[in-house]
Amino acid sequence: MSVLVRVPSLLRPPLGGRAEVRAEGATVGEVLRHAAAVHPGFGPALFEASGSLRRFLSVFLGDEDVRYLQGLDTPVPDEAVLVILPAAAGGSGMGPGAAGGSVPGEEATA
Repeated sequence: MSVLVRVPSLLRPPLGGRAEVRAEGATVGEVLRHAAAVHPGFGPALFEASGSLRRFLSVFLGDEDVRYLQGLDTPVPDEAVLVILPAAAGGSGMGPGAAGGSVPGEEATA
């Protein structure tokens, strides 16, 4: 089955800078492993040595994060679109309770 894989900019160098590649497979894992086999250098960016997906990456099939489906064993229909996204973390550190921020119900002290 042919699947379109959309790739974030930080993973594009092994793909010659392309934002999308086509790969074959019946599951998310098969598709990503096929893409890694066709594009040397792409596999280490996707997978840990154990074969699991790198934890800072999220893969979506449609609107669903595959971690909440069947992970790499999630079936993919022909002509599906997989989207790889880097996991978002952190922030400004200036939310409620952070230095300089306030927590609702508490008065600021000087």
